[in-house]
Amino acid sequence: MTAVPLDRARAWVARIFADHGASPEAARSVAAALVGAEAEGLKGHGLSRIPTYLVMLTSGKIDGKAVPKATRVRAATLAVDAANGFAYPAVDLALGELPAIVRETGIAAAAISRSNHAGALGSHVEKLADAGLIALFFANTPEAIAPAGGTKAVYGTNPIAFACPLPGRPAIVVDLALSTVARGNIVAANQKGEPIPEGWALDSDGNPTTDAAKALKGTMVALGGAKGTALALMVEVLAAALTGAHLAFEASSFLDDKGPPPGTGQTILAIDPSGFGHAGFGERIATLAGAIEAQAGARLPGQRRLKLRQKAEADGIALPADLVAKFGAA
Repeated sequence: MTAVPLDRARAWVARIFADHGASPEAARSVAAALVGAEAEGLKGHGLSRIPTYLVMLTSGKIDGKAVPKATRVRAATLAVDAANGFAYPAVDLALGELPAIVRETGIAAAAISRSNHAGALGSHVEKLADAGLIALFFANTPEAIAPAGGTKAVYGTNPIAFACPLPGRPAIVVDLALSTVARGNIVAANQKGEPIPEGWALDSDGNPTTDAAKALKGTMVALGGAKGTALALMVEVLAAALTGAHLAFEASSFLDDKGPPPGTGQTILAIDPSGFGHAGFGERIATLAGAIEAQAGARLPGQRRLKLRQKAEADGIALPADLVAKFGAA
């Protein structure tokens, strides 16, 4: 496969979605997110999502022409209605509004409802960290994880992300699902007909499986066992109950055209570190980072994705051959 520059890859993805009924604005937003994830090696949130997104788009499960709306509910809270469209335009809207609000209030939150798959959350919080803010992102997803001691999925993989500025350097970014791996990795393996490692998932009977198709019909193994399921509950409260979105077990799949729109939710918290009575945040976080990196073999979270992104910016990314065959070259 021949690599193409990131701008050409974004234009190619945007064209595909526009050709299938998305508005130009939505198509560009989706393209930026998918290509960005692909460039960072997060293939489960990258170009492998194009087929499933298109299935939802063409069936009407995603409204490709939806325009998100933001409402300032209180001084420090923003409600964003994604209007059953793609999540990315709603997230973009929230990220655009939050910095000005948080400069007034010290802490601010955006609650997104009637949303969909939000992709690689790290890229979202990184934008706020680049503006000098600490950021947290919580997203619920369709049912995938059973509660501790149970066998039926109640929670989603419910990813969380965190970012904070690091003076003179790229932001520290943490991005993880509360399953052992992101569900997107299993989706990608299933598309390629590849097995998955042991310990990732259980089949519909609750037995460990390495069959990606069976895994998608079963449940995901929670990160850290009961501790992971407790965190998944927390995210369900913050991303669904707080936003008025569907709970995981009420949401339809992100992977097919069956049922109504998923209607999942996301909550973004932004914190201005200058608003807490001292000016030492930058020095404190730099000291912490230094203590981590002083240890042989230790590194800050997010370094691998940063290196992959830098390489992709220089060398481009490869477009999947099957998608090029179907939709044409970039």
